[in-house]
Amino acid sequence: MSGFIPPLLGGFLGTIALAFLIGLELHAYRRRGEGLAAPVALGFGTTRTITLLAAFGYVLWVVAPVVPFCAGLVVAGGLLMLEYWKRVQAGDPALLPTVIALLAYALGPFVLVAPLAVAAVLVIVMLLALGEQTEIRKLSDAFPAEEGVTLAKFFILAGLILPLLPQAVIPGLPGITYTKVWTAVLVISGISYLGYLAHRYMFPRAGTLLTGLLGGMYSSTAATVVLARAAQAEPAQAALAPAAVLIATAMMYVRLMVIILLLGHADAARALAPPFAALFVLSLAIAGLLARSAKNTPAPEHTVMSANPLDLPVAFLFALLFVVFAAVTDFVTRNFGVNGLHVLSFAVGFSDIDPFIFSLLDGKFQVSRAAIVSAVLIASGSNNLLKAGYAIGFSRSRKMLPAAAWLAGSMVLSLAYTVFL
Repeated sequence: MSGFIPPLLGGFLGTIALAFLIGLELHAYRRRGEGLAAPVALGFGTTRTITLLAAFGYVLWVVAPVVPFCAGLVVAGGLLMLEYWKRVQAGDPALLPTVIALLAYALGPFVLVAPLAVAAVLVIVMLLALGEQTEIRKLSDAFPAEEGVTLAKFFILAGLILPLLPQAVIPGLPGITYTKVWTAVLVISGISYLGYLAHRYMFPRAGTLLTGLLGGMYSSTAATVVLARAAQAEPAQAALAPAAVLIATAMMYVRLMVIILLLGHADAARALAPPFAALFVLSLAIAGLLARSAKNTPAPEHTVMSANPLDLPVAFLFALLFVVFAAVTDFVTRNFGVNGLHVLSFAVGFSDIDPFIFSLLDGKFQVSRAAIVSAVLIASGSNNLLKAGYAIGFSRSRKMLPAAAWLAGSMVLSLAYTVFL
């Protein structure tokens, strides 16, 4: 179809169609009031005006993309500001219609010059800004000030620090570059932050089982500690806490697999998929049995993982641990080979396994790929043993024994699977 339409005509028709949709939504936006006394006070904002404004900008851009277009932008902007001043005098301070009109004027150049996806996103944002103003206002009113600081921290991590880091390999750490370290920081922080947002804003008073699910996205170890403490402090939590602990552990396998794929280690993901899938399914199955046995227990509300995971000191600590574990792994593999790596993996499981696992996958150590995959399984297995101790120690409840027994058993299964690699 596009072969029968000249490019300029196709661009013009596309601009007109998109502008018409924007005009319809803008007119509906003005009809909804925004503080105006009556429909007769609508003033600027009709569908025809937006459509003609977009056509005007398109034609001027085609004639000459600099002087005529910019002159038209100055004239249109002056008239729109005059109209805005009159609306302010009438008690309508909404600036959005004026901004939408200026964007509509520039829509034609976007259609001609920018990728289609950029123009589509621009129009979608404009339509959402007009059509969802009530929900956006509710979100703005409910948005805590500290979350703005959190987003600024993420922009610092992703937009400021990452571009400044060199692609060079870190001295003494084969295969590990500065950008690889910080990319791992961003991926893990981002996934943890999504879990935090889901828990705080979508499910602020999540039940015990849902707490295990969301907590596992952030940190299964931390979720186990919080759930075990809650089971000890609040007897109503004790019945469902064991199942929630196993759900958090099941989510650990999903989280690790997603992060491994996002960091580009598809071969490691394929090797880990069978054992991780089996442990995930078995953990959920046993959690289901434990939850079924407690089905007559009221489901209490419980809040967990309220701490924000995007603190800059935490990110820097992760990066430091990444480098330290990479250096230690390189030393161990050079001097003690595969057996030394397996012992190190088991020991690391009693700490934060994320930086160790990703330094292990990113580095070029003197061991086989199968040995590295085995080390990942061993580290995740010994981490489950740590969680079993936390579950019993912090809950001080016999009801936690089945969950702890499975966590210890999953470590045994992980070790057994490494024999076949």
